[in-house]
Amino acid sequence: MSTTLIIILLAILIIVLYLVSIFNKLVALKNRLKNAFAQIEVQLKRRYDLIPNLVEIAKKYLDHENKTLLAVTEARNGAANALKEASANPGDADAIKHLTQAEGILNKSMGQFNMVMEGYPDLKASQNMMQLSEELTSTENKVSFARQAYNDEVMAYNTYKQSFPQIIVASATGHTADSGLLEFEDSKTIQNAPKISF
Repeated sequence: MSTTLIIILLAILIIVLYLVSIFNKLVALKNRLKNAFAQIEVQLKRRYDLIPNLVEIAKKYLDHENKTLLAVTEARNGAANALKEASANPGDADAIKHLTQAEGILNKSMGQFNMVMEGYPDLKASQNMMQLSEELTSTENKVSFARQAYNDEVMAYNTYKQSFPQIIVASATGHTADSGLLEFEDSKTIQNAPKISF
């Protein structure tokens, strides 16, 4: 074997190994993105589980506020369905956008619910309501942290696969669609956990 052939084979081997390392990093970043979304999913499911309990306790006090309670329940169910859709493919920007919209509707409904509850001091003083409110506030904080971690992973994945030469490997191996950030429509409001004062 000639020296030139050996050099060519070594160069090809190095290029192949480099392309394999790019592919492996794309897979790792995609898996980290999925894991970060799974953390959001856990917290949102917890939140969705707390809301019916909150509504149930409030029903005892809010006899003529059925419209508000129904709106919260429907918004919660819509958000839960959007989460299920997004969970199937956390990298799908459309599913994440749908979840973002559903969360916006839920946050608006919860805000109206909180405003209605302000007029019911007995409800606010209820031990069960205070405990659920504390759990919900804690969960909102966890959602916020998990959302930030997910968005960080989305940015890392999108940035890496859009860079050169990674973009060539990404497009050749199916890593083409950009993942969507999970940004709630009422971003300024969501920066702070919803205030539920009792």
